[in-house]
Amino acid sequence: MGAFSIWHWLIVLLIVVMVFGTKKLKNIGSDLGGAVKGFKDGMKDGGQSADESAAAPAAQVTQDVRADKSAIDVEAKQKS
Repeated sequence: MGAFSIWHWLIVLLIVVMVFGTKKLKNIGSDLGGAVKGFKDGMKDGGQSADESAAAPAAQVTQDVRADKSAIDVEAKQKS
């Protein structure tokens, strides 16, 4: 464990628990777990969207209209 022994790490852990409290550490852990799960689900959906895009039309046109109506940004996407 490098230059620190197990006792040093236990003391650091004890201080962290005393400063933040177990409830806040539990919430941080559950938030982190939810973020990892969401990332994994997003990666799965990314692989499935390639199959869905095969059924989509050959070209899609998106249009971005700004609030001041002075500029319109249009982008055409071709199926590759």
